[in-house]
Amino acid sequence: MGVIARRGVVALGVTGLVAPLTLALTAAPAQAASCTTQTGPYQKQVEKFLGRPVDGKQSTADCKAIQAFQDRHGITPDIGYAGPVTWGVMDLMNKQRAVGKNPNKDGACPVNKGRIACVNLTLQLSWIQDGKKLVYGPVPVRTGRKGFATRTGLKKVYWRDIDHVSTVYNVPMPYSQFFDGGQAFHSVGLSMWNPPGSHGCVNMTSTDAKKYWSLLKTGDDVFVYGRKPGT
Repeated sequence: MGVIARRGVVALGVTGLVAPLTLALTAAPAQAASCTTQTGPYQKQVEKFLGRPVDGKQSTADCKAIQAFQDRHGITPDIGYAGPVTWGVMDLMNKQRAVGKNPNKDGACPVNKGRIACVNLTLQLSWIQDGKKLVYGPVPVRTGRKGFATRTGLKKVYWRDIDHVSTVYNVPMPYSQFFDGGQAFHSVGLSMWNPPGSHGCVNMTSTDAKKYWSLLKTGDDVFVYGRKPGT
């Protein structure tokens, strides 16, 4: 998020993610940190998620698999430890997958507004619907961290800037669609599961941000609800 200003920037590229969700987002760094031999408190859950033998004991292969996952999603320290942050990301992925193609099953996002962009903070998912018809998504998003929460409620897209740059954080915000002060949909070159989260904006992959840009216009409704885990 950031104070609104127009400046030319080069849009950041990132591998797109749409449902069904996949795990591979970014390449692991050239040199990984040392692997831990410690068994983590979520060892069995993490082993199961990664398709490893579930014995609840850390092995070299377990550590390398966990470390690769941590590197893909920017989880630190990336030492292959099956701790609460790593399992929290995996647990969220499981819950996102379970949603399938019916993200508004509970009817929380209004169906009487026509075209509307919905943001479920609890599941870190967003989609566009028109009445009860799903138009696009659901897609994973990265919303505000603790102290920078993405504000809930019914809003409207009030300004769009395809080549926006934040004057607060001096970072590019391609395909920005502002709906609440400095909070906007925009693309980032990070994993959507990279903790702890944004400064309030709804981060998206480049593919999803471009699609939102093509589907929404100034004046369209946005509904944000729920609460992001850990905030």
